[in-house]
Amino acid sequence: MEDKRNIQIIEWEHLDKKKFYVFGVAMTMMIRVSVYPFTLIRTRLQVQKGKSLYHGTFDAFIKILRADGITGLYRGFLVNTFTLISGQCYVTTYELTRKFVADYSQSNTVKSLVAGGSASLVAQSITVPIDVVSQHLMMQRKGEKMGRFQVRGNPEGQGVVAFGQTKDIIRQILQADGLRGFYRGYVASLLTYIPNSAVWWPFYHFYAAIVFPWIPEQLSYLCPKECPHIVFQAVSGPLAAATASILTNPMDVIRTRVQVEGKNSIILTFRQLMAEEGPWGLMKGLSARIISATPSTIVIVVGYESLKKLSLRPELVDSRHW
Repeated sequence: MEDKRNIQIIEWEHLDKKKFYVFGVAMTMMIRVSVYPFTLIRTRLQVQKGKSLYHGTFDAFIKILRADGITGLYRGFLVNTFTLISGQCYVTTYELTRKFVADYSQSNTVKSLVAGGSASLVAQSITVPIDVVSQHLMMQRKGEKMGRFQVRGNPEGQGVVAFGQTKDIIRQILQADGLRGFYRGYVASLLTYIPNSAVWWPFYHFYAAIVFPWIPEQLSYLCPKECPHIVFQAVSGPLAAATASILTNPMDVIRTRVQVEGKNSIILTFRQLMAEEGPWGLMKGLSARIISATPSTIVIVVGYESLKKLSLRPELVDSRHW
C-alpha cells in the first residue's frame, strides 16, 4: 500500500470541470443544510448583550427549538443558499491561484496561504450582501427584538411569508442605509475570512502533513502506515478548522455586530465590546462556531477530496491510487 505521507494533491489541471461544478454544488448544499442551525445560533450569541437571552450554544438550541420549532433554526436559509454562487467562485479562485503561484513556488504552504486568502477575497465580495440580509432574518424571533430591523406581519416566517420577510428586510436596509447598507461590515468580513481561509489551508496541510523537516513528530507519523488517506484527512480538517476559528473569532464577533447592529466603526465596536463584556466577549459564539465547523469541515475535506477524485479527467483515473 502506498505510504500515506506521500499524499498526491489533485491540482486544477487534473480536473474534469463539468463534473467538478455539478458535484460541487450538490456537496455544498448538503453541508449548508446540516450546519445552518449552528450558524444561526452563533450569530445570535455574538449579537446578544452578555447572556441576556441565551447561556450558551446548547441553551440557545433548546430555546429556539421550543419557541419556533425546527423552522426557527432555519430562518434566513433560503436567502443564504445564494452563497452557493460565492462557494463555487471560492473553489475556482483557490484552484486557479494555486496553479498561478506554482510558477513561483512549489511550497504547498505558500500556495495554500496565497490561494486561500485570494479565494476568500473574491467570495466575500459576493457573500457580504447575502450575509447582511440573512443575518437580519436570523435575528427575527417571537418577543424581544434582537436586530436593527423587525419584519412586519406574520412572525412565523413560514411558507410564502418567508419571501415577504426577505423583501421587508431588503426594503428597510435600503431605507436606512441605501445600497451601501448591503456592504456594511465588508472590511470586517475581509479581516475575518481572509485570515481564516489563509490560515485554514496551511494548517490543514500542516496537520495532514507530508514531511516537515523541523517537526519530525507530526500527526501523519502517529497513525499506522495502513491508515486510509480519507480518515487521516477527516482528522486534519477539523483540527485546522478549530485552530482557525480560535484565531479569528474575535474579528468574527465584531463583524457580526457591525452588520447586525448597524455600527460604522470596527475600532469603536471593539472598544464598546471590551468595555461591556471584557476580553471574553471576543470569544462569544466560539463553541457554536467550532461545533458547526467540525462536521462541515469533515464533509468539506472528505467531500472536497472525494469530489476532486470523482472529477479527475478520465485519462488520469487509472494512474492515481488512494
